[in-house]
Amino acid sequence: MILIDALYVNNGGAKILLDYLVIEIEKTTIEVFYLFDERCKESFQDISKYKKIYLKASLFERYKFYKKIDSRFKKVLCLGNLPPNIKLKAEVYTYFHQKLFLEIPKGIPFKQKIILKIKVFLFRMLQQNTDFWIVQTEVMKDQFLVKTSKFDRQKVFVIPFYPLVEKGTIENRKKDVFVYISSGSKHKNHINLLEAFRKFYNDNKVGELHLTISNEFKELNNLITKMIIEGYPVINHGFVPRDLLGAIYGKAAFSIYPSLSESFGLGIIEAIENQCDIIGSDLPYTYAVCKPSLVFDPINIESIKGAFQLAIENETTHTEQLVYNEIDVLINLLQEIEK
Repeated sequence: MILIDALYVNNGGAKILLDYLVIEIEKTTIEVFYLFDERCKESFQDISKYKKIYLKASLFERYKFYKKIDSRFKKVLCLGNLPPNIKLKAEVYTYFHQKLFLEIPKGIPFKQKIILKIKVFLFRMLQQNTDFWIVQTEVMKDQFLVKTSKFDRQKVFVIPFYPLVEKGTIENRKKDVFVYISSGSKHKNHINLLEAFRKFYNDNKVGELHLTISNEFKELNNLITKMIIEGYPVINHGFVPRDLLGAIYGKAAFSIYPSLSESFGLGIIEAIENQCDIIGSDLPYTYAVCKPSLVFDPINIESIKGAFQLAIENETTHTEQLVYNEIDVLINLLQEIEK
């Protein structure tokens, strides 16, 4: 039997991938047991109670769990970036999708930097407890190996996977409408984006910027509300279910992606598959998944503003997608692991 350890997955892109993987696993005959974060208790209700457990996402609870089940599973797949707390008898695969553990980008607030440094320390402490790693792109693999040089390149697999977003209508797509589908986390860089859009709109009096910032990001929502009151066409849709994202992508010719750090850039791929061209940060994660139409320096507001300007003034080349869904490869790997 295989253990799927998702204890540290409860929101964002990682939760999207977990939901998708569970759906695909449950279509197979693979014998699995799931370890879920207790904050996900409303999820996975269709899975038998004998195949899952919900725990508090703490190191201590995870340690107790592994001490109790060490000999029960032959294989383990960890999805939350961190290998098990202890060295197991089982063969362990760890899916790594947190680039912030490899390199803390410029522009991150001091408090978040401290928290990240603690997590990086823990990540390095636990590296010895996995046998194999799985990452999402070749760029991520190269960066990972530079930071964790003790690992054999042959033991790091590149297997991107993601659920498709239902496509929306594109009949009313406009060249001066931009979308950024993302959470409001600091490294997503909304402050610079909004200031750049403010300056762009002041010069041109055209354009719309569509965002998806949920209510939990109060400071960012206050800034967006202030801009709206001042007359800037910023449309915040709040949290949007995945089956409705296609309608937002369908409004725009471009998806602008100013994030300071991404392990994968799921939003970029979703946008491309909904026929948006990409205006992206001039950073490796962008080039790992596509050949963008335009790029900019994400910490330079004038550079972001310039990208807005070029998008409405010039005929840009269409973005080329470089990474595709390989869920079948991951499922096949799990089936091989089971044997």
